[in-house]
Amino acid sequence: MWLRLRRLARTLGRDALVLWFAWRDPATPLRFKLACLLPVLYVLSPVDLLPDWLPIIGWIDDVTLLAFALPLLLRWLPPAVRAAAREAAAAWPGRRQVAARK
Repeated sequence: MWLRLRRLARTLGRDALVLWFAWRDPATPLRFKLACLLPVLYVLSPVDLLPDWLPIIGWIDDVTLLAFALPLLLRWLPPAVRAAAREAAAAWPGRRQVAARK
């Protein structure tokens, strides 16, 4: 179970980094940038389906939303922007250390 959670966290982190670089790209459509804001606003919002003050259970809806939203948003990216964002994320200094450990 912990291995799966660790793998999910690593994947979500990689996808979030790719989306960050795509967000900063001027070729990214405005509607995509607005769609990226929705999951972020939900996670940061004090109004949740399950309140965050409940230990573990309160975070499940946030993690579930991110696990479904990030891959969906990556599929909606234009291919050229997605490729450029993946290259930028792979070249990011913190990513080199992770790749070297594998």
